[in-house]
Amino acid sequence: MAEYQWYPGHMTKAKRMMQEDIKLIDLIIELVDARAPLSSRNPDIDELGKNKSRIILLNKSDLADARKNKLWMEYFKGSGFHTAEINSKTGAGIKSINAVVQEACREKIERDRKRGILNRPVRAMVAGIPNVGKSTFINSYAGKACTKTGNKPGVTKGKQWIRLNKNVELLDTPGILWPKFEDSKVGQRLAFIGSINDDIINADELACDLIGFLEKEYKGLIDSRYGISTAEIDGAYEIIKAVCISRKCFLKGEAPDIMKAATMIIDDFRSGRLGRITLEAPPER
Repeated sequence: MAEYQWYPGHMTKAKRMMQEDIKLIDLIIELVDARAPLSSRNPDIDELGKNKSRIILLNKSDLADARKNKLWMEYFKGSGFHTAEINSKTGAGIKSINAVVQEACREKIERDRKRGILNRPVRAMVAGIPNVGKSTFINSYAGKACTKTGNKPGVTKGKQWIRLNKNVELLDTPGILWPKFEDSKVGQRLAFIGSINDDIINADELACDLIGFLEKEYKGLIDSRYGISTAEIDGAYEIIKAVCISRKCFLKGEAPDIMKAATMIIDDFRSGRLGRITLEAPPER
């Protein structure tokens, strides 16, 4: 298996900024990629977000295995999170979020009511690792109707708040934390879903690792997509060669264009053309 590593230098700065922002909010809405919900989290968010209401959104859930989505929803609920399945690009599931926000912040709203504070909006922050779709989600959730409320008294200068409705205000800047790579499988899954810069990865190695996973967990998907019979082929590299022949990916002189076929297999996985695939199962409790 190829090694996938990634240590951006600005991690500590991002964490510090997030620590500051978290003081201003009641609720953290954390986005994860539904195809790799644990690998696309940063455990620091749990540490930073102690005593805050929490929602985990399985983004790109339509690209993930529907059965596994249910298992992950149960897993996160069992860990004390409120959850929903969404796709922030298409807007699927976005309408359900207001109800989830109200449910997640019920205790806070109740406390306010007892103190005679009525209709104070819930202040929320969207958090997650890079490329998990935070900004797209903010735009989709806020829609066209939102207004930026800006520098109100009692709000740190320079922070932009988006008034979504009378019940929710969103901090306009998404909180960014980088994933942790204690386990090399985490890096591999993040490379599969495109959360690691493709420029630092060998497409042929990544495609071989992906084929190895699919042959074990989703047998038959590669055969039906590319019209080949993997049962008669020995090894992932030979499967890429067979895809070259099936899809006519050749270099000059009829040599198989391995890189072109490898990139195509990765793209077909990322776009859902290979089918709905989840890369990891929830851990046993």
